[in-house]
Amino acid sequence: MTVPHSAHSVEELCEAGSELYERALREGRVSGADAEGAPCLVDFGLLRPAAEDLSRLEPVAPLVALHRLLRRSGERIADERRREVRLAAVFEPLMRVDERRTTADTPVISVLSGSEQINQAITEAMAHMSRELLTIQPATHTGERRYTAEAISLARDQALLDRGGRIRTLYQHTVRHSPTVLARHELLRGDVEARSLDELTDRLIVTDRAVAFIPVDKDGSIALEVRHPALVGYFATTFDRFWRLATPMHPEAVRQPSLRGVTPRQQAIAGLLVEGHTDAVIAERLGLNVRTARVHIAKLAATLGSESRAQLGYLIGRSGILDGSER
Repeated sequence: MTVPHSAHSVEELCEAGSELYERALREGRVSGADAEGAPCLVDFGLLRPAAEDLSRLEPVAPLVALHRLLRRSGERIADERRREVRLAAVFEPLMRVDERRTTADTPVISVLSGSEQINQAITEAMAHMSRELLTIQPATHTGERRYTAEAISLARDQALLDRGGRIRTLYQHTVRHSPTVLARHELLRGDVEARSLDELTDRLIVTDRAVAFIPVDKDGSIALEVRHPALVGYFATTFDRFWRLATPMHPEAVRQPSLRGVTPRQQAIAGLLVEGHTDAVIAERLGLNVRTARVHIAKLAATLGSESRAQLGYLIGRSGILDGSER
């Protein structure tokens, strides 16, 4: 006797559905008959008919499915936010009666602790914005996000783009060709641009030039939410200046020119070498590991014909590679 399938929500995926979806991911597809015991997988968009054989079903990638489901959730949240805006408009005249106390009670800098609180604050700020999102993503952050956090970020970014907003992101050169970074931008639909620089500040998020988020510690577990107009304006201006110096990487990538056989990465290393920095500091500032930094330094020394570290600094100065000239 077949047990009838009980209705449930996607976040409470039934055991039969979970097992069949895992099997579909491992094997690449399942038969339509197999899915009769778990119709929820088709209803939730986790399985879809195979193009070459409609009697079989193939799995939708978990990240894609999660992104779509979170986007729907984001749209519901956006509807609630619009309701909040209407309520705020109704109560604004009343709040003016007590404007002095209301203003005094609104913090211009708030401390956020833990990834859940930080993500919630960013999501709420983005739900109220409609124009432009500015973000700086150093190399140390791009490869460490978990899939769920990445999907949440994609959902709220897409919701902003759907409202006609714009997103500009700065990365370090070390991730220009990262499959994860490139795939992220391919998934987003709308006005999205990305550029890269050798060196960047730590992570920065600015929403509509009104609210900024900056990290407090190295691991990003504590952050500040900044609403002071002068500080937010300073962060946005800093971003704009970095942006003008950066090299485009999306939607169209621009190749950085080499100079006398010295690559752009080696030029950046040369600048730090003449400042007297150690290999470890150079690697950290450019988002490299120490071994990779030393390989670049060795290639730079070979290109310039240097036989020692001291001579390398002298040859860098003579070469003109730091000011873009050739000698």
